[in-house]
Amino acid sequence: MQVAFRFYEELNDFLPFKYRKKRFEYNIATNTSVKDAIESLGVPHTEIDLILVNSNSVDFSCNLKEGDHVSVYPKFESFDIAELTKIRSEPLRKIKFILDVHLGKLAKYLRLLGFDTLYHNNLDDPEIIEIAKTEKRIILTRDLGILKNNKVTHGYWLRSQDSKEQLKEVIQRFDLKKN
Repeated sequence: MQVAFRFYEELNDFLPFKYRKKRFEYNIATNTSVKDAIESLGVPHTEIDLILVNSNSVDFSCNLKEGDHVSVYPKFESFDIAELTKIRSEPLRKIKFILDVHLGKLAKYLRLLGFDTLYHNNLDDPEIIEIAKTEKRIILTRDLGILKNNKVTHGYWLRSQDSKEQLKEVIQRFDLKKN
């Protein structure tokens, strides 16, 4: 069945070039959840803050139907979406991070700024996911696969490979200037 999608702002980073910054038709199987359809396009659920199906706010479990129009939005900086259906049941109370094995320099910078940052260069993905879930930590990674795991509730895919640029990304994405 065919569904129309439109992804906004930085979510386009995950899409094939031909789908970026425009509405496009996409074929999915019947009884497919919006979460599964979005992730089949390469966008991790942890990057999403709002989904509209036919202009109605929905959560990840919404099953799509033939002809649906889906709009997918990242974190909003200045638009209050409090009255809409949030993807996450509740926000994290205290910002705490866990970083994958390739982000040692970023971990150092975050610690120097006083942020609760867990990093070990020998953790595998299942360990990172379990620690993040148990300790309510946000996973920071350059590995899209870990963010597509259904057990992951909070995470961010770093676009830059430069540790100083990654630090700027994290500060901006999580609005850490106030902390």
